Amino acid sequence: MTHKKIISLLPAATEIIVALGLGDNLVGRSHKCNYPESIHHLPVCTSSNLDQGNSSQGIDNQLKDILSDGLSIYSLNKNMIRELAPDVIITQDQCAVCAVSLNDVEAAMREFTDKNVELISLKPASLQDIFGDIRRMGSFFSVSDRAEALIEEMEERIDIIRHKLKFIENKPKVVCIEWIQPLMTAGNWNPGLIHIAGGNPVLSKEGEHSPYIGFDQIREENPDIIVIMPCGFSMPRTLQEINLLLEMEGWSELSAVQNNRIYIADGDHYFNRPGPRITDSIEILAEIINPKQFVFGYEGEGWIKFNV
Repeated sequence: MTHKKIISLLPAATEIIVALGLGDNLVGRSHKCNYPESIHHLPVCTSSNLDQGNSSQGIDNQLKDILSDGLSIYSLNKNMIRELAPDVIITQDQCAVCAVSLNDVEAAMREFTDKNVELISLKPASLQDIFGDIRRMGSFFSVSDRAEALIEEMEERIDIIRHKLKFIENKPKVVCIEWIQPLMTAGNWNPGLIHIAGGNPVLSKEGEHSPYIGFDQIREENPDIIVIMPCGFSMPRTLQEINLLLEMEGWSELSAVQNNRIYIADGDHYFNRPGPRITDSIEILAEIINPKQFVFGYEGEGWIKFNV
């Protein structure tokens, strides 16, 4: 394995790199790469053009304004990247909000680098795609054996859940809310995670982008369980805006509300991050959906029950 210098501009990729034993190869990260703690000392190569202190509606409005003007949500610190002289830069080509886009990185490479920097772009849409990204990076960095060992460990944990739920036929309807205002439900890999954890995912489809929905659709579907996990939000940040849901007409009449099955989860560290901790996300959902079968110890750290 050659010692290639890596800049990761995607939190999930940073976690994959570290999980593959390549943490010492990392020379730079994005401002959103905050796990594991061992990468906190690395130079930060990006910044956000969004006001993160804004409300979710304000963030959404600002986001749409920036994109409509043909601008980027994130800025690259080109001088920092030039100084770090990476051999590889990892980014994504899936979502303008998730990280610096592939197009922005390619444009920056043409503009300011004089060396042949290799680009890796990730675009997972399902759990199998996440495994595929781990394999692809394992192959790229000549550590395929480590990648296979990591995937095997993840699959073993998933199989434990599948085995315990093998004969449980009752699958409650679950809605995972990925953004509060405007309302979005969690798509891509998340419906598949819900299914593994013993739920019936509604109002989003595996492999498809997270859709905007109206609250009337939630009322009509009347889910048994609602998990609120806004993209990029910690649980305390989500609690700041929970009233936006509580004030919606018909909220108190939902089965999930009446049966006290409303939960808040850490969307930033888990569900919105398609890396090794996606298995943790499945275990969190298993604890929420089937609390009598599973206690993995995430309550309080990865999720809380919201008592209305």
